[in-house]
Amino acid sequence: MAVGESGLKVFYEKDAPLAGLAGKTVAVLGYGSQGHAHAQNLRDSGVKVIVANRRDSANGKLALEHGFDPMPVADAVKAADLIILTLPDELQAEIYQKDIAPHLKAGKTFGATHGFNIHFKQIVPPADVDVVMIAPKGPGHLVRSEFVKGGGVPCLVAVHQNAGGKAMATALAWGNGVGGARAGIIETTFKNECETDLFGEQAVLCGGLAALIKAGFETLVKNGYPPEMAYFECVHEVKLIVDLIYQGGLNYMRYSISNTAEYGDLTRGPRIVTDQTKAEMQKILDEITSGKFASEWMAEHRAGKPKFNALYDADKNHPVEVTGRKLRKMMKWINAKEII
Repeated sequence: MAVGESGLKVFYEKDAPLAGLAGKTVAVLGYGSQGHAHAQNLRDSGVKVIVANRRDSANGKLALEHGFDPMPVADAVKAADLIILTLPDELQAEIYQKDIAPHLKAGKTFGATHGFNIHFKQIVPPADVDVVMIAPKGPGHLVRSEFVKGGGVPCLVAVHQNAGGKAMATALAWGNGVGGARAGIIETTFKNECETDLFGEQAVLCGGLAALIKAGFETLVKNGYPPEMAYFECVHEVKLIVDLIYQGGLNYMRYSISNTAEYGDLTRGPRIVTDQTKAEMQKILDEITSGKFASEWMAEHRAGKPKFNALYDADKNHPVEVTGRKLRKMMKWINAKEII
């Protein structure tokens, strides 16, 4: 086990023996992005795994193809020692109340891959069960592909309830079983994982980046530049820059670009992300930590997602998307994915 500069503990394979799941049955509820990866990786690690999913759905059929026998959620919870819930955040509380809670008995472990429902008390497990989290820092397809190659995606681990005294051992075995211990499993809390994850998604990775891309594209097109040129500069080349940052941070990115680009970065970047932008970021974080965002999102779900659907429909045919669909057909090497 290593300890980082901030005091965070990092666990590796020798610190996370699979013995923590010896003789136990793991139920993976849902066979989507994270579910398919956790189920297959744990099974390949020698753990007994069962899957809960509707058999007639696309994910259920995929589970069958992968050698699982999908069953109802309630049956899986009854049979399992560790229950891993990988369904969408907004569906979890309803399914928990209906199919999980009645069968979540003392001695079982409830596992989350994201802290949302536990942290914001949409789900409140009984005090006599362990509650743990393994949150891979990457999408499920990467969790699976890296595992198959012999590597792993770093994970976060947290214990919310330790009723049986072995919650951390169970969680670390789970993290090792999906490949996380090959790269490092970092100890955290449900609160820290949930709030930083939501903030990153909203302010930087998804919300912030998408808004920046559209604004840059719109500015160039409004000033008479061809949309194809705007797309290449504001969308296509984002990957080239992000890959450099991914490999070696901002310093390596700046080392790799021209002096002209670097000077423009250092002098003009702060004019885009201003004090006003940072104040709005703080407001977004405050909405997350206060529970306002969670309440808003769950209310939106219960109402049938009218705002969500309207915003999505308005954005899916934004000019940057129309231009991108046309250009990606020319770039066979990128294995373009189009959502129709």
